[in-house]
Amino acid sequence: MIEEIEPAELTRRRQSGELWQLLDVREAWELETATVGDIIHIPMAVVPDRLGELDPELPTAVLCHSGARSRRVAQYLRACGFRRVANVSGGIDLWSQTVDPSIARY
Repeated sequence: MIEEIEPAELTRRRQSGELWQLLDVREAWELETATVGDIIHIPMAVVPDRLGELDPELPTAVLCHSGARSRRVAQYLRACGFRRVANVSGGIDLWSQTVDPSIARY
C-alpha cells in the first residue's frame, strides 16, 4: 500500500524540517507550465534508468499532474526497495489550489 499525502501536508512536513525528496515525474513541458521548488525531475518513462539519482533511504514523495502517474512510480519505487514512498494526492493541480495559487493550472 502506498501512502497518500496531500500537497499542504507535504509542504508542512518539509517546512518543519522533515527531509523529503520530491520526485516530479512530469514531462519537461509540464514543468515549464507549472512547478514547485526543490524537486528532482525525472520523467516517468526514464525513472528506471535514473534510479541512482534518488536516495532510497530518504522519504520520497512523487508528484505528477493529478496523482495517477505518480502513484504508479511510487509503487515502482517501493518494489525497488525504497523505504518510505508517498504519492502526492491531486498532484500539481491540487498544489496550485491549496498551497500556492501562483502556480498555473493546466
